Amino acid sequence: MWRPGFDYAERQPATLPGRRRAFCIYSVHHRGTYERPGLVLGLAPGGATRGIAYRIEPKAWKKVYAYLMEREQPTETYVEARRNVRLGDGRRVETMVFLSDIHHPQWAGKLSLERQAELIADATGLSGRNIDYLQDLVDHLREMRLRDRSMERLLMLAEARQIRARAGLPTRFRSGPAGSA
Repeated sequence: MWRPGFDYAERQPATLPGRRRAFCIYSVHHRGTYERPGLVLGLAPGGATRGIAYRIEPKAWKKVYAYLMEREQPTETYVEARRNVRLGDGRRVETMVFLSDIHHPQWAGKLSLERQAELIADATGLSGRNIDYLQDLVDHLREMRLRDRSMERLLMLAEARQIRARAGLPTRFRSGPAGSA
């Protein structure tokens, strides 16, 4: 949303029904490795997602599409689809989206926040540390005035795991009476 990497004619806030933002894809390329996978975002079934829709000029579409396929599909973990979204100005338009492929071997499914934090805190891939990807997400959602408390909690857990690891303390989460780590 915050770093599209291509030229666009229009950028609008948008809501996609039927899919939720989730760390549900094991990353073995950009934010992890096969030996130590990280997690990246996907559009998992259920809920609704608020984000950004981009309008691309027809003459630029071929180049933008090739770029998106290279960036988003290095291990083909997403399914390209057409879905209707509601734009911030009230219009409803059909868009191309990449949905999480629940049948792909890298599909992580619905992991606990603690397990997500473990994977994210410990992984680094070709595009950098997994925790930096999560921090960027939280920061940019806040800039867009979109609070996602579960993503903020996930970041807090991943940071706590890293602090404990640097201090030589146990990094496994254990639930206390109030579900604390």
